[in-house]
Amino acid sequence: MNILFFLTPKSDVAYISEDDTLRQALEKMEHHKYSAVPIVSRTGRYVGTLTEGDLLWGIKNQFNLDLKGAERIPVTAIRRRCDNRPVKADADMEDLIGKALNQNFVPVLDDQKCFIGIITRKDIIKYFYQKCETVKEQAKSCLDKGEKEHKKTDLSEVVKLRSQERALV
Repeated sequence: MNILFFLTPKSDVAYISEDDTLRQALEKMEHHKYSAVPIVSRTGRYVGTLTEGDLLWGIKNQFNLDLKGAERIPVTAIRRRCDNRPVKADADMEDLIGKALNQNFVPVLDDQKCFIGIITRKDIIKYFYQKCETVKEQAKSCLDKGEKEHKKTDLSEVVKLRSQERALV
């Protein structure tokens, strides 16, 4: 499956520029109600991920300042504890899921390592949940059809649908 099916494009993602200040980052995160946002360079490259915790610890431990002082500090001056590891646009589903297990969103980069958007863990889970529900409905329909026609259900069809359901989980 092509992971771009899940992509939230850069134009729809609240991200911050490496030139943004600490205060701008706080305001953008508050406005969008995000606890973490991607940082993107002037050239469009993915720089890393900034979290609420990074901001709070930066204000307290690195800069010892108030919001007025936060207007002078670029976000790149803030130490980040960890970055959400990105995938390339041609990554496979296993790589995407492996990264999504440990981070709420996965940044996606093009061949030039430019940020093109994110894939959220929620979107991945929603997709597989819907696939699972479809398989369940097909299996139930197959069983119901067999009962209504007063004949044996083609068990091979039920077994096939059940194996598809298990493969999704």
